[in-house]
Amino acid sequence: MNEALLPEGWPRPKGYANGVVARGRQVYVAGQVGWDPAGVFESDDFAVQARQALANVVAVLRAAGARPEHIVRMNWYVTSKREYLAAGREIGRAFREIIGFYDIAMTAVEITALIEDRAKVEIEVTAVIAD
Repeated sequence: MNEALLPEGWPRPKGYANGVVARGRQVYVAGQVGWDPAGVFESDDFAVQARQALANVVAVLRAAGARPEHIVRMNWYVTSKREYLAAGREIGRAFREIIGFYDIAMTAVEITALIEDRAKVEIEVTAVIAD
């Protein structure tokens, strides 16, 4: 079972964990962008791409016998901080529906571009399936 870390005296972060302790089989998911399983972008909308990228992460986890609750670390690479923040409500809804919990050590970084020209977000995760 994963354990979220909260240093003494720190406020609980909103939407992520400061750190996570886990023991077990590790699964590393490469960056997933917002295209469908056939590699086609169905939308240029940030929230739509984020939802699809999260769904793609879960599909890769499933191939390893893992589930969203096994995620211990998640990195978001976004091409626009403004678009990411503007889509926050929709991203939060998708996150709750697809991932379901927030005790994950997360990082979000704005970058100038992703390798796939239409991609607006790329999400990579590390998961640990408990012993």
